[in-house]
Amino acid sequence: MTRILCIGDAMLDVVALIDSEIHYGSDTPAHITTHGGGAAANTATWIAHQGHQVFFVSRIGNDAAGSAILSELNAWQIEHKDMSHISGKTGVVVVIVDKTGQRTMFPDSGVNSGLGIDDLPSLENFDAAFLSGYSLFNRDSTAGVEAMITAIKEAKIPLFFDPASVGTISHFDRDRALTYLKQMDVLLPNEEEALFLTNQSEVEKAIEELQTYCPVVVIKLGDRGAIAMKTGSEIITSTVNKIDPVDTTGAGDAFAAGFIPQWIASKDLADSMKAGNELARQCVAIIGARPSVNPQ
Repeated sequence: MTRILCIGDAMLDVVALIDSEIHYGSDTPAHITTHGGGAAANTATWIAHQGHQVFFVSRIGNDAAGSAILSELNAWQIEHKDMSHISGKTGVVVVIVDKTGQRTMFPDSGVNSGLGIDDLPSLENFDAAFLSGYSLFNRDSTAGVEAMITAIKEAKIPLFFDPASVGTISHFDRDRALTYLKQMDVLLPNEEEALFLTNQSEVEKAIEELQTYCPVVVIKLGDRGAIAMKTGSEIITSTVNKIDPVDTTGAGDAFAAGFIPQWIASKDLADSMKAGNELARQCVAIIGARPSVNPQ
């Protein structure tokens, strides 16, 4: 059993599932549900779902949304500090899922902004750390997360990094974002993020360029699986058995949760991508970004 540190946003997801065209300026029938969300929180939950130990570093507000998120984390026996911050609200993201299963997100980070070194636990006995770019590329958290990265590297803990989204990177600054990649041990972007970071039009060229920054790069390709490359190796491809997605929200987070423990155990890219693809496949078959709140 591995013990993994996860750092990043905890959010309340408000998911609107729409199976028709959107009637802008009028009403569109939808199936609306609420779920715990936030990329790092999703990854933490999927890791715990597999039976591994997780310590989650984030912040929530002292409000109803925060209480719901905290209850879910506790149900999964995910370790954490007191994350409640009375002076702000819990982060919320509105997720629009269209009839193809594609999602569009409208995030409000709330008190997730401002993470700092004091939010870290003791860094003893961790096998790996996972960091979400939503925290590093939030300008109100960047300095604090930089200090976290320094502490994690000093503790010699392998650092896995998901660069968040193209929108987040764009608002932060792409060139500045690239400067952080050399501090990571494993990079986990999706195809859109990889192409944007490298200004390439082909994913094979993108992974080769990203591998000059980071020793291991894994690019998530959605229903086409994933490709990976590490120092001294050729590109490796991992396909996935396609299904009709119900909701693609959190698929990349689930992939990371499957990949990381397997990589720690085997250092085998093919096996680790297979584990990531399988967990992502489970994720897109349900509404919401996480497994059931009841681990039983």
